[in-house]
Amino acid sequence: MLENSFSKVYTKFKMDLYSKVFKEFKDKDVEPLSAMEVISMEIIVALGSPTINEFATAAKLSPPNAAYKVNKLIQKGYINKIQSTEDKREYHIEATEAYKKNYGVIYDYIAVVLSRVQETFSPDDVKKLDEILETTADELMPEVEIGEEKKLK
Repeated sequence: MLENSFSKVYTKFKMDLYSKVFKEFKDKDVEPLSAMEVISMEIIVALGSPTINEFATAAKLSPPNAAYKVNKLIQKGYINKIQSTEDKREYHIEATEAYKKNYGVIYDYIAVVLSRVQETFSPDDVKKLDEILETTADELMPEVEIGEEKKLK
């Protein structure tokens, strides 16, 4: 039962993401992204402000392949390269406002669902759900590291 319920929620979030990726593109000033480019951007956003090598490692890509993908995303106007303040030889990459404007709506559904959770369940149940999700993310999924966790270390 738990596996089925969790899979159903996860699948619904994925379906919402996929439908938004394939939806008609709004901004005519920048090129639309392919599905693979959206996945690359999602990894970059999840990592925070990674270096190209950190992106390559997380995406399981060779550094040259990751650099190629990043350069294409820069050309399309979805990534900024920012020189590191600590090491001038290193650059971090982050999503531009164009990405947030055109694809940031992906995260709107999370807010909608969470609002519904808070309206439907008691504050104690919401707090318990938050604790369960926090423990799941922090302790039960050590193989996957995201940006917030890197900043906390």
